[in-house]
Amino acid sequence: MDNPFPRSRGASPIRFDRRLLRRAQTAKSPLALAIALGAGGGAIVVVQAYLLSLVVSQVFLDGRELGDVLSLLVGFLALSIARAGMVWGAELAADRVASRVKHDLRARLMAHLMVLGPAYTRGERSGELANTAVEGIEALDAYFRQYLPQLALAALVPLTVLLFVFPLDWVSGLVMLLTAPLIPVFMILIGSLAESLTRRQWTSLSRMSAHFLDVLQGLATLKLFGRSREQFRVIAQISDEFRGATMGVLRATFLSALVLELVATISTAVVAVQIGLRLLYGQLAFQQGFFVLLLAPEFYLPLRLLGTRFHAGMQGVAAAQRIFEVLETPAAEHSACSSGRPAASPKRLDIRFSGVHYAYEEGKRPALNGLSFELQQGRSLALVGPSGAGKSTVAYLMLRFIEPDRGAITVGGQPLQALSPAAWREQVAWVPQNPYLFHGTVAENICLARPGASLDQVESAASQASASRFIEALPKGYDTVIGERGARLSGGEAQRIALARAFLKDAPLLILDEATANLDPEIEAMVQEAMARLLPGRTALIIAHRLSTVYRADRIVVLDRGQLAQEGSHTDLMQQSGLYRRLVGAYAAGGQA
Repeated sequence: MDNPFPRSRGASPIRFDRRLLRRAQTAKSPLALAIALGAGGGAIVVVQAYLLSLVVSQVFLDGRELGDVLSLLVGFLALSIARAGMVWGAELAADRVASRVKHDLRARLMAHLMVLGPAYTRGERSGELANTAVEGIEALDAYFRQYLPQLALAALVPLTVLLFVFPLDWVSGLVMLLTAPLIPVFMILIGSLAESLTRRQWTSLSRMSAHFLDVLQGLATLKLFGRSREQFRVIAQISDEFRGATMGVLRATFLSALVLELVATISTAVVAVQIGLRLLYGQLAFQQGFFVLLLAPEFYLPLRLLGTRFHAGMQGVAAAQRIFEVLETPAAEHSACSSGRPAASPKRLDIRFSGVHYAYEEGKRPALNGLSFELQQGRSLALVGPSGAGKSTVAYLMLRFIEPDRGAITVGGQPLQALSPAAWREQVAWVPQNPYLFHGTVAENICLARPGASLDQVESAASQASASRFIEALPKGYDTVIGERGARLSGGEAQRIALARAFLKDAPLLILDEATANLDPEIEAMVQEAMARLLPGRTALIIAHRLSTVYRADRIVVLDRGQLAQEGSHTDLMQQSGLYRRLVGAYAAGGQA
């Protein structure tokens, strides 16, 4: 089976920060409001410190009564209420930033995954992708809600404090100015270690999520072959790796918090000691010294908070690596006609491949090498060949999940690339080898082919697909919830649900990709009968390993290593001593062609 796109790797941490900042542009108004309110709260702290120092000085040194300083105390109380309101408003604005960015990023990620299509997702682990789309984007909450606003406040609030301190006491201002950079320096030194540990933790979480989902989805098969208990050891090992990575992050976080608190405390103590000595020798007025002393902790507080919130935001940065890796995975480029608009839908479905080349992994693994064949409207064409011959790549090309590297695909004489992908897919019904069923009712899963279809139309499609009997035997019939990936259904029942979708869609072009693979003879016969009812009057491309499904095709194309090996009817090809005859011989002998 042809594998889809590989993952793209590589980007620097600085680039990730820039991309996250670009995402913040989608919520720049609430972000600016959060920063402005935070800075306003910092300015209020300065005024409160001044009022408090004035009250203490007047009461203890000048002997003033309560009535003399009552207006100052009322002003202090009003400022406290205003500061609380600003902190609350800043948190609300920061929460709005995080919510808006997460919503936008999740929508872009899901839309891009839809554009990439199965050609990409089949090569990824669904548990890891789900973890990226859910937990990965949620991990960005701390980055946008806490770290990003604090990054601006760590510069604005200390500068505001220095603007008031320097005119009153330049010595204390100089001490603050010289000691403040120590906190960011230690934060960077420890942060580099924390960043690598956080990325390791996120990688472990992604691996664990992917493996857990794989085990849960394959639990029935593991129990069938008696291998389920072996997963205990694997799960324990992955869990232990995640525990170790988490503990490493916590150690770095606690170490960072200790160092930052120690530096801030020592710096505040230095300011306090030199103020005390100068007060003792009469070189500084009490009210000025007390005012500066009150501001000293507030000066270092934004820097300490930045260090703490840096660690909270690092998990978001680690998650962003994978999020942007998916977003920057190039999708198939859909060209349009010369007018810049998609061409009109073709009147005929005569499909022609002319010298089509395609290679996966950026050209490193060729899948098709100059393939040419024609599928005429109203006819059925079967693609056969050994695994890796390029059969599924042909289906992906026809579904517009990928685009040819070279060569041309035309429909009714028009280039397929000139058609709108969405409009083209409306004319195509695809029945894959492993149809995906969602957690919902039987009727909802069939209605994916035509949203809004009536129950009578759904029942008619199920009857034509030989699925009505087993559906009606379910506990709630068409309203029975079948679970993720059709957990309550067998492989044959899931395949007939997929065929019911094709009947309901009633598209003029069918692509049947291994529709009878992995089915027992009785179920295969039922699916064959349903396919016989589905094919007449439609253009059909049939891909199969089990050659019993292609004998009735109007024409058979044999692929070998991405090239056309043979072409003709079953009778004609059996008269030739070629690959097709060997495949039929192997199938008749009980082998898998």
